[in-house]
Amino acid sequence: MAVEVLTTADGRAKTALSRAHAARWFAAREAGTPLPVGRADPPPRPARPEKPALLSPREVPRRRPGSPEGRIAILHAIAHIELNAVDLHWDIIARFPDVPMPMGFFDDWAKAADEESKHFNLVSDCLERLGSHYGALPAHAGMWRAAEDTAADLMGRLAVVPMVLEARGLDVTPGMIDIFRKAGDAEAVAALETIYAEEVSHVAYGSKWFHFLCGRHDRDPKTVFHDLVRTYFKGALKPPFNEEKRAEAGLPPDFYWPLTEGDAS
Repeated sequence: MAVEVLTTADGRAKTALSRAHAARWFAAREAGTPLPVGRADPPPRPARPEKPALLSPREVPRRRPGSPEGRIAILHAIAHIELNAVDLHWDIIARFPDVPMPMGFFDDWAKAADEESKHFNLVSDCLERLGSHYGALPAHAGMWRAAEDTAADLMGRLAVVPMVLEARGLDVTPGMIDIFRKAGDAEAVAALETIYAEEVSHVAYGSKWFHFLCGRHDRDPKTVFHDLVRTYFKGALKPPFNEEKRAEAGLPPDFYWPLTEGDAS
């Protein structure tokens, strides 16, 4: 099921499949007849539609957030992030079959993939209401790099994707909500508030399973986290941080402040 999502290119088709597979997984769990986890051969990169064109971060055009065009650009960037997140969550299910994990691990990432699929569709609906669509603008080409870099390291994947990249979403989303609230776009505000509320649990899943694996190997989570982020994440972490939401997700300040500029060498 994970590989089927990963090899589907169209965003709406990918997310429909993602939601259907998550529903099937949970229905089987609730019926007491859980689906076997099995093994899979996920692709190195997920299938993608022909558009958006993928550019390096420096090449992605900057637009003023206060303008209608700027708000469309923000929503387009969020849709791109959410679609990558769908693939990231199915990839973590399929990528590491040699690491024995409890069924709750698969529950968490199937639920996260389902929610990211919902988020992509909410934001795509906002784009279409504004006369645009996902694929209308260029997007960031580096979104999958963290997955490629950690393809052989489950703890590295947990450290970098949910505990760094998704945690960053907790820092920046309140500011984006304010932009759309000031513009009077209630639909976009509602979509972003849903994303903001649900992303906390995705960061928490990463923290939970990272600590689980550290416990299994009798390793100090903070030290391991710092080592893995310095290995796999390019550059220092940049404040300001949403310390309240990060704490809610199981990320205390002494995990991320030592990785800020000046301390991450």
